[in-house]
Amino acid sequence: MNEKINRNRVKGFLKAKGRTIVNGDGEEIILTGWGLGNWLLPEGYMWMSHTGAFDRPRRIEAVIRELTGSEYSKQFWKRFRDNYITKEDIQAMADQGYNSVRIPFNWRNLMENEPGLIWKEEGFKLLDQCIDWCEQFGIYAFLDMHGAPGGQTGANIDDSIDDRPRLFLDEDSWSKGLAIWRKLAERYKDRWIVGGYDLLNEPIRPKNEVGDYDYLVPKLSQFYEEAIATIREVDPKHLFSIEGHHWSTRTDVFHKKYDDNMVIHFHRYACLPDKSAFTEWLELSQKLDAPLWLGETGENLVEWYTAIYPLSVSLGIGYNLWPWKKMNCTNSPYSIKTPEGWSKLLAYTKGGPRPSYDEATKILDEYLENMKVKNCNYNKEVTNSVFRIPGCSVRATDFDELPGKSNSFSGIRLGNNDTKYRSGTGMCIKEDDTYKKEQRFYFDCMWDRFLLNLEAGEFATYSINHVTYENSVVFEYTCDKHASISIYQDDCELGTVTLGKTTTKTTTKQVSLLSANEATIKVSVNEGGVDLARIYFK
Repeated sequence: MNEKINRNRVKGFLKAKGRTIVNGDGEEIILTGWGLGNWLLPEGYMWMSHTGAFDRPRRIEAVIRELTGSEYSKQFWKRFRDNYITKEDIQAMADQGYNSVRIPFNWRNLMENEPGLIWKEEGFKLLDQCIDWCEQFGIYAFLDMHGAPGGQTGANIDDSIDDRPRLFLDEDSWSKGLAIWRKLAERYKDRWIVGGYDLLNEPIRPKNEVGDYDYLVPKLSQFYEEAIATIREVDPKHLFSIEGHHWSTRTDVFHKKYDDNMVIHFHRYACLPDKSAFTEWLELSQKLDAPLWLGETGENLVEWYTAIYPLSVSLGIGYNLWPWKKMNCTNSPYSIKTPEGWSKLLAYTKGGPRPSYDEATKILDEYLENMKVKNCNYNKEVTNSVFRIPGCSVRATDFDELPGKSNSFSGIRLGNNDTKYRSGTGMCIKEDDTYKKEQRFYFDCMWDRFLLNLEAGEFATYSINHVTYENSVVFEYTCDKHASISIYQDDCELGTVTLGKTTTKTTTKQVSLLSANEATIKVSVNEGGVDLARIYFK
């Protein structure tokens, strides 16, 4: 696996050096990791709620208080923060090979929602403890102001009061936001394990029914300038992470480099997982001579992960997926088991009957136990897919794009393919006629409707990591005529497979692989033609 993502490079303060991030020894490091969503800023969808009455911290807190009373509610949140992320979570992240973690927090964890600056030491101690665990297990910790005073986004994700980005509208919110960053810098200025400061998450959402706040983008730029200035008065060392508006997808705010030690932070959801997802940002990186960080992404099928994250690393771009755990899922490393009676709690938020005090506390007590990582279901395929190691499957259309034509793919077809996916590669990508074009989830881009057509003389390659002699590869395909393919691992031919005519998806026999830390599997067509659907690495 790429040495630049290895955890042995977690040492010393991170620093931007040209378009790369380097560690304390000056070695390039590519960040890989997860965000601790829902811990210090709960989001309703991670509780399986999709109603506005239970979508953000202040509303979730209100419902729990209504159902259980103020005394239980107060101790519930202490137990929630103690159980949701523990030492065992950070250890598990390190053991799975990740080198960084993003810690999103709500400002109300650190400061009372009262006039003046009244600090909450218990919130800082939660950060202290998590940062200590990160140092113990060798993972950089990025502090992410996910919910700024007043809200920087104007949505549920920043605990907004009224879906307006009041950080930029209210003087008190603005000054509190700056004060929090100065306080954090004073506290962590000497902690090298703190990888950097993510000043604002996803500021200024797109226009919605409440209003269009794009006119505040100059204020966003001003906030970055003032936050960096106040931090630099006490902390000259830490890396800054700067995000654009509209869910961190716009580049407008990057009209200049705000600090020599900064990373350009962008988000990617629901996009086609090819180089087009990065093109605009690579151009910006070159223009500003600053590194890139795909600082939030995920919430998709794990096969989408096998496409976009190895590609990101090959482009020298680190990533941080979202989120580490949530309820009843298959696309985060850990899935929290749904407590018995959970539907009653959710029904109440939509106008249903109110559970009794005893029912509500019993349901929530089980949730508090289920969220401990030792009690979660571990989705091993997620990390296998992120790192492209055996135990994952790859869409055939997600062949290696680098180093490029004639090396990682044949690229001899003239013109662009009709699908516009991986356009310009000179490969034939076609729609699967049997695919049902129905959106399955919010971020579904339906990229898995594509097939890769290969004819005699054409080839494609697929990177795979941490291979042993016990592993094998299998190809899923259809053929309208007999064909012959050869399988290679790097320069070694593993075997030739004859494919019979079939209009339904069929798999080849298993072909054994050779032991290697990094390998490239090549499929080359000798005669005939084949429509490849996916590759299984077993």
